[in-house]
Amino acid sequence: MTNRYVTPRGRGGYRRITEALRAAAPGDVIVVSAGEYAEQLRLDRSVAIVADGTVELVGVPGEPAVVAEGLECSLRGLVIRSAGGDAPAVGVAPGAGLLLEDCRVAGGRIHARGNESAAGSSDLTGYGVTTLMLRGTRIEKGRLAALHLSGRVRAKVEDSVIDTIDGIGVVLSGNALLETSRLRMTATSGYGFRLRGASRLDATDAVIRQTGMAGVLLEDAATAALTDVRIEQAGGPGIHAAGTAKVRLTDCGVRNARASGLVAQDQSDLTASDCVVADAGANALLASDSATATLTGTRFDRSVYSAVHLTGTAVVRLTDCTVREGAEHGVHATASSRVELTRCGIADVGLTGLSVVDGATVEAVDCRVSGGGTGVHLESSAATGVRGSSVSGTVGTAIELAGAGLATLDAVRVSGSKAAGIVVATGAAAEVSGSAIEDCGGSGLVVWASAAPAVRALRVAGVAKNGIYLAEQAAGKYADCDVNGTKYPALHLSRAAAPVFQHLRIRDCVDAVGQEDGARPTFEDCTVDGVPLLPAKPMVAAAGVPEVVPTAGLDESMPPDDETLEDVLAELDEQVGLDRVKRDVQSMVKLMQTVRMRQEAGLPAPPLSRHLVFAGNPGTGKTTVARLYGRVLKALGLLRKGHLVEVDRTALVGEYVGHTGPKTTAAVNQALGGVLFIDEAYSLSPVGIGNDFGAEAIATLVKLMEDHRDDLVVIVAGYVNDMGRFIGSNPGLSSRFTRTLMFEDYTAAELVAIVEHQAGGHQYEVTTDARTALSDLFERMPRGEGFGNGRSARQIFQAMTERQAHRLSELTAPTPDQLVALEAADIPLLTS
Repeated sequence: MTNRYVTPRGRGGYRRITEALRAAAPGDVIVVSAGEYAEQLRLDRSVAIVADGTVELVGVPGEPAVVAEGLECSLRGLVIRSAGGDAPAVGVAPGAGLLLEDCRVAGGRIHARGNESAAGSSDLTGYGVTTLMLRGTRIEKGRLAALHLSGRVRAKVEDSVIDTIDGIGVVLSGNALLETSRLRMTATSGYGFRLRGASRLDATDAVIRQTGMAGVLLEDAATAALTDVRIEQAGGPGIHAAGTAKVRLTDCGVRNARASGLVAQDQSDLTASDCVVADAGANALLASDSATATLTGTRFDRSVYSAVHLTGTAVVRLTDCTVREGAEHGVHATASSRVELTRCGIADVGLTGLSVVDGATVEAVDCRVSGGGTGVHLESSAATGVRGSSVSGTVGTAIELAGAGLATLDAVRVSGSKAAGIVVATGAAAEVSGSAIEDCGGSGLVVWASAAPAVRALRVAGVAKNGIYLAEQAAGKYADCDVNGTKYPALHLSRAAAPVFQHLRIRDCVDAVGQEDGARPTFEDCTVDGVPLLPAKPMVAAAGVPEVVPTAGLDESMPPDDETLEDVLAELDEQVGLDRVKRDVQSMVKLMQTVRMRQEAGLPAPPLSRHLVFAGNPGTGKTTVARLYGRVLKALGLLRKGHLVEVDRTALVGEYVGHTGPKTTAAVNQALGGVLFIDEAYSLSPVGIGNDFGAEAIATLVKLMEDHRDDLVVIVAGYVNDMGRFIGSNPGLSSRFTRTLMFEDYTAAELVAIVEHQAGGHQYEVTTDARTALSDLFERMPRGEGFGNGRSARQIFQAMTERQAHRLSELTAPTPDQLVALEAADIPLLTS
């Protein structure tokens, strides 16, 4: 090996590099002194050229500055400038080998060509393979591309930079293979990487920033393995796989892509683990055609479109992945695509967490959807399923099942949605098993017209409206279900609804069943607070206590024709407590009698509004008094029927435009000739919601009250503070509701009397000691939000019967007196 020296002035060596090259033998080293050299270097043998200082090589216009033809050529420390034109700055001939170390290539690209004559062989280990190595090298301000590898080329790039390229950063075609580590690529007007043919890319610890088009594009049968690669501000997708390409991503990040973060189309296959795709200008992941994508431990943040979008027959498998804060859907599967989700989380997206439509399918297991608009929307003609998952805190409905294909929910927990828990749309096919709906702002399970879901072991607790709401002509089978603590009747059965309830348990609800005329429910072994549910023979409520059986149909609630005013007033007087209400009713009766006598005498009647506001806490007897009030008006001859129709917001307010008016009209028509009792009427005018269908229900109600002013009495009921706001929400209400009856909480003595009334109705007797203990219990019982007045008394009675049964089970042969006695020991302990 001989060192040969080149200096610009030729002192002690060669003046031109080409002169040294002609003299050099294979293995020689040419040391070039600082200076600018305008010449073309053709490395036709294995030589090394090393810069001693700043050496700038400027090529010939239209020709490469360097052409490597030898097997082992190397350039170290040189600045290589293209003289212009489309020719590369550095060219590597087929079968040659070149190392560029600590070099800078400006104004042109590096192009390595491989020999394709070996029948398209992909073997890059044998003779005739072109090799290229860049170490610590910078390529900048080039045209068309920075690095182009075509054919049978094997290249490595380490600790290098590609910057400001008017074209593509790196192009791979044919069978080219590039292995790169610690590459930094910035500002290309085209793609960052473009792979074609059967080329391969293996990149580790790379940064690709500010590309004009996709960060990485794979076409044809290209493959790529990217590890710890950061793609930022791509002008197109971050990574785009097409054809039959395959790409594997590990610990990669794609941020601020102008289009989608990851794209898999055609028959491509994309695999990713422990990656982040953030702030994509379209989808975080778009899978189309017949592509497949398998992602593990990957996070999708803040996408402008749906975070994960599937179309065609694409298949996407997500495991331990997270979607956060997208503007549209979290996961949106369309056409005939399939998505499989395992242990995934979707949070705070703008539209729907998981949306499956058209003929798409989904299998979601152990997933979490929280916040955002709708939680899950399944509207597919194919089978879909969600198992062992949860949906919480959504603004809209937690889960919507709307497709003709069977939608299955198994062991799904819904909680904290601002609207309904689970909605089964008109005609949808659905199965719900082993699931729970808790603390929702609407009804728990809503079943729309013609839907007949199979529901098993569903638990509904603490919802603000009905536990289960069935619209007109809805059906289905509901087995082994629990409905607890609802603020509207546990069940609402609309006209022509025909559900079958088996082993249904209702506890601590404001009422058991709200049933419209024409509903045909079947109850098999169902209970309300432990008492059998017998819809054919409604139980009479204890004084001031809401009934625990289904609301009677229209004919069943009709007062008898021979009932006198004295009979009704005597029944009112028998109610426990309600002293103030009784006085108010007596006063109104006297006024109405006077009005009637003046009319019969031909005298003008004084102003009289029969519509009332009932203000008070739950369980204070409002429904009982409303029913008696209708009977009073019939006995006075002021109403022709005197029956009671009890409704809530769900019976008046529709779910879509044009639905509310007919629903409200239907309720009023059913009440004509009697009393329409609207419980929790303030819910028709919710606080802070300007665009709500409740306003339409109020407007319709006011009009119908005027149209039927001689044939309809309306009573609105609710909490004291809320009712004033409700009456003030519409001028028509304030002019028609001019009298308010205040329902005060029961005293401890009155609550004891209610328990005794319940006991007598079921052939129990409360002992003297138990009566004293009950009084002490009710004195100490907190009167907070959970206190139910008469309902609380009924619950205490139910608990006493259960405790008595447990106590008597330890006796061999209890006496008849023991069987009927409720003792102090049977009273449940007061819990905080």
